[in-house]
Amino acid sequence: MSVKHTYNSSEVEKKWYAYWMDHDYFRSEPDEREPYTLLIPPPNVTGVLHMGHMLNITIQDVLVRKARLSGKNACWVPGTDHASIATEAKVVKRLREQGIKKSDIGREEFMKHAFAWKDEFGGIILQQLQQLGASCDWSRTRFTMEPKMYEAVIKVFVKLYKRDKLYRSKRMTNWDPEAQTVLSNEEVIHTEENGNLYHVRYRMEGTDDTYLTIATSRPETIMADTALAVHPEDERYKKFHGRKVIVPLVNRVVPVIPDDYVDPEFGTGALKITPAHDPNDYELGQKYGLDVIDTITADGKLNELAQFAVGLDRFEARVEIIKLLKESGDLVKIEQYRTKVGRSERTNAIVEPRLTLQWFMKMKETAATALRAVDSGEVRFHPESMSNMYRSWLNEENVRDWCISRQLWWGQRIPAWYHGDEVYVAETAEEALKEAQHHHPGLKMSDLQQDEDVLDTWFSSWLWPMSVFDGFGEDKTDLRYYYPTNDLVTGWDIMFFWVARMIMAGYEFSEDLLGKEFVEEHGRQPFRDVYFTGMVRDEKRRKMSKSLGNSPDALELLKNYGADGVRYGMLSSAAAGNDIVFDAPIQDGEVLNQSQLCEQGRKFCNKIFNANRLIQSFEVADRDPDPAARLATEWIEAKLNATITEVDRLIAEYRLSEAMVTLYRLIWSDFCSWYLEAIKPADGTISRVTYDAAISVFERMMILLHPFMPFITEEVWHQLRHRKEGEDCVVASWPVAEEFDANLLQRFGALQDAVSHLRDVRNQRGISHGEKLTLAVKRSQTSEALLGGSAGAAEFLQKAGVLGSVDLVDDAPANGLPFLMQNDTAYLLLNESVDLEAERAKNQEEIDRLRGFLKSVEKKLGNERFVANAPEAVVALEKKKGEDARAKIASLEKMLG
Repeated sequence: MSVKHTYNSSEVEKKWYAYWMDHDYFRSEPDEREPYTLLIPPPNVTGVLHMGHMLNITIQDVLVRKARLSGKNACWVPGTDHASIATEAKVVKRLREQGIKKSDIGREEFMKHAFAWKDEFGGIILQQLQQLGASCDWSRTRFTMEPKMYEAVIKVFVKLYKRDKLYRSKRMTNWDPEAQTVLSNEEVIHTEENGNLYHVRYRMEGTDDTYLTIATSRPETIMADTALAVHPEDERYKKFHGRKVIVPLVNRVVPVIPDDYVDPEFGTGALKITPAHDPNDYELGQKYGLDVIDTITADGKLNELAQFAVGLDRFEARVEIIKLLKESGDLVKIEQYRTKVGRSERTNAIVEPRLTLQWFMKMKETAATALRAVDSGEVRFHPESMSNMYRSWLNEENVRDWCISRQLWWGQRIPAWYHGDEVYVAETAEEALKEAQHHHPGLKMSDLQQDEDVLDTWFSSWLWPMSVFDGFGEDKTDLRYYYPTNDLVTGWDIMFFWVARMIMAGYEFSEDLLGKEFVEEHGRQPFRDVYFTGMVRDEKRRKMSKSLGNSPDALELLKNYGADGVRYGMLSSAAAGNDIVFDAPIQDGEVLNQSQLCEQGRKFCNKIFNANRLIQSFEVADRDPDPAARLATEWIEAKLNATITEVDRLIAEYRLSEAMVTLYRLIWSDFCSWYLEAIKPADGTISRVTYDAAISVFERMMILLHPFMPFITEEVWHQLRHRKEGEDCVVASWPVAEEFDANLLQRFGALQDAVSHLRDVRNQRGISHGEKLTLAVKRSQTSEALLGGSAGAAEFLQKAGVLGSVDLVDDAPANGLPFLMQNDTAYLLLNESVDLEAERAKNQEEIDRLRGFLKSVEKKLGNERFVANAPEAVVALEKKKGEDARAKIASLEKMLG
């Protein structure tokens, strides 16, 4: 068989992905097989591939490919989210560059531009996912603004309204002045920043020289003050209770209110109360019936009610107001402090608390249902510890009603029509008019005004597990087959945004769509297991993002290391829930960073490719296997079956990182280093029995590795033997573990340890690796069983250890260098004198060194701060160091007697 001499990842990846697509291997339709369903967390239609996507998609692809190999009908549904705020911002910017204002062209024309932008750029990220090897059913690609999914959102809004779960109210909300829309609490990112506290005095009414000084970070809102507040027990201010002060600049008379909300330790212990511009102040305003004076416009400028700095941006106005306060003598001092600032997740603008009229969904009852789903185990989290965060967000004290309206045009328009103060909610304008005519006969369509707002992006994506299968339409065939889905893979940062809400939607609507009998048998939950990935962070532990410029170019990584190399690098360091600190400095020279792991993955591909080249280079003859090859083949079969058992367990427990590392060790160390060396014929001719066994083991290893590294495995699979049409690795059968001899693994392990020791001695003493030495082993039941009972053991030692002979002896040879082989002493006979006392002294010195090393490791592991804060891999490495040191000490002590 012709085999190329070098592995070209780019060429191989393009070839096999096109081949898989041409053969429809990723396509899924309902049939008699057990379904395995997984839905992609829809990336924003504005998105491009980044490190977080690569980690998430690689994990999903492992699960999907494993299910496909296990004979299940694997359905992985891809799609994109319309991303209201982000996409509208992109379209507005593009129009602005063309000299067009959004407000000038109207809603209908703007939507045409938005869809044109989506058609031009919206599929980029899905194409990039294919470069990573994602085996999605691309024929099922969905988009949250496509007609059927749009209709599903409208149906759900109407349904919830009729169930009295939606309402419209003017409330304090988070406002993004740049995007000019409201944001949910979860869309506001709080970061610590430097700020100033401005100490401003308020003159007591009826006095000329009595003042109450407050500390504020927002002097530009002073003109909207309607009270001051102090703590009722603060002795400094008891004399001000019930009195009034005069607001600087505007000379408004306002009361001093004692309330235990005030923190006496912050600032001066006295607060200005501005109900229109602070959520806590608004609550106090409601409590005490204070006026609400809104002085800031939707785009963050001061309006006429401010009286001063009118028309200026809020931060420019701050400078102007400070200047005026200095001139009036009311600015006492300025001090610096650290404060948390809320910024828009999408635009990075500082969020403005603002009273706005919005639509809300009642969450108390719905959240309780979603919480029970996880507490009962109907939905399982991996790692389980993530359920603690889930509970903290959904408990009765923390959950808030969901603000579902957004002041945008790109999105599903709220299906509510107004006639004066009356609201009519319906799926179509015609249905709304018909309902309105019941109350007002003769009413015309022109008398109704549809709500201008659209729904929050998450109000469409929370329906994803049902809407991707058109569950809200007439044909429920797909939904009945694929629902509930099996696994969800996502970052923990959208646990409340998306995961919790999908669970809520599942319990709210699945019975409506599928019937009581179906959900009682299959469940209401949208998925059974949730695998939370960690965040990919930079060495400063910041989340990687384009805005920070701290994310490596994902496509450049794929180009440099190949898709399989990158997948290996991500998977081998990504335990569930744990953050990945990409390219952090190496810890003590022992923990590889991600670029190095990607390089290791690239080299792993080359190792596999070259192992196949070696096997194909052998001449095959019909003769009996030599004893060493026969023993090695029995061992690799046992090792393979043990590994299948282990990998099955690890994947079932979602420990994919450990599964990846386990397969790496099997293939690189056990197969390539030990097995191939053991069967490699001196004369270039190998027994057909041994050759066939090597090919069989190689094939099964490729199937096991395929979900993790699909391209190299498919390439080598086809080079191992001639394949018929359809006999491809991607659709092969997952190996089933057979019974294996654990004692054989232990015995062969002793032989490996002996060979490793022999190689170390050669290196230490400068003995050529081609020079044949003699090994003598002290006779015992154990050694006789190992070297006499295990056919091929002595031959394996001779071949791997480059020995002239392996002998069982009753007495220690005079010129033998001792070492431990299992529980017996073995002696390597050298062609030079051996000072046994010096060797004993050397062994004792090594024991003393190891004891000191062990003490330092135990001290480190006894440090609670180290164990709590160090990465899991680093702690595990320290534990392994301790275990290895103890084992070496025990062996050396046994040799000393």
